[in-house]
Amino acid sequence: MRPDTPADHITEAERLLRTAAQYPEDREPLLLRAAAHLEVAGDPARATPLYDELLAADAPENPQLIRALKAANLWEYGHEAEARAIIAGVRATPPADAAAWEVLAETLEAHDELEESEATFTTAAEALVAAGDEEVPYPAQSLLAGRHRVRRLLALEHDGWDRLADRLHTAPVSLDELHDPKRLWALGSSDPAELQAEIERLRSELGSFRVALSRPFPVAVLLWSEAELDELLAAYPELESEYPTHRAHLTDLEASLRELAAAGTPNLGVVRGTVPSYEAFAASEATAPSNAALLPQYATTLAARGHATPWPPLRTAPCWCGSQRPYADCHGTQRF
Repeated sequence: MRPDTPADHITEAERLLRTAAQYPEDREPLLLRAAAHLEVAGDPARATPLYDELLAADAPENPQLIRALKAANLWEYGHEAEARAIIAGVRATPPADAAAWEVLAETLEAHDELEESEATFTTAAEALVAAGDEEVPYPAQSLLAGRHRVRRLLALEHDGWDRLADRLHTAPVSLDELHDPKRLWALGSSDPAELQAEIERLRSELGSFRVALSRPFPVAVLLWSEAELDELLAAYPELESEYPTHRAHLTDLEASLRELAAAGTPNLGVVRGTVPSYEAFAASEATAPSNAALLPQYATTLAARGHATPWPPLRTAPCWCGSQRPYADCHGTQRF
């Protein structure tokens, strides 16, 4: 269950900091996650030292992402000049992944620097999406959608990247409609039909906005291999209602991921569970492993520790289930 209140986010940040002390090998993703919870709780000043601590470490795994997040953090509580300097530095040494680019571009967008945001999105698209590619990696799809949004705000004509973003978008409400600046007028309407239409649009785009909590980390679903699931249910038969069969487990995972994707949820991923790891996690939480409510929290912690595989895989890549068959010939063929 996701935290709902500032106090919940503070509690989760403190839990992640304790976990980082227990698992120093996973310190970077856990501290980033804790910093994100502090920002969502409305306390960005407490997050800054965590970014500094990571940047001061020997060979951080993703220094560009950390710097981008620090820039966004600083700008939120009045340190604009320092944030701009960091953004310029990151752009000068181009990031190799989509997350850092998106944080930079959305930070500029959030502070009405639309031209600079559009330029950043465009540079990222040119760096990460090869011309003519039929399959665009999922993180890059989000970049293209963000670029489309900013260009609509700037009233720019569609170009090739915008048309590609339109083709990749699968939600029932088109990107043009979602990103139409005139939609703001509907919020002040007294016409029930207009208000209902706007509610439907907002539902469609829910999850497409990149808040701090979802930027570098996926929304993860938990995958058990057949052997691990047999061991889990033998030890904790109370969980059989969650996992009636291994085949049903895999089918449910694909269905859940597609439902999340259709709702516009970004950064989806799959994490593999093991019984010893799950039992150790339950012990750290002072909770019985038979408690089904612990399962999503376990998945979230694995994702925060960097153990998630992005979903969906490319159609020709091995399926997420571990069958080694191409995704298009395995769970990618399912119809729901």
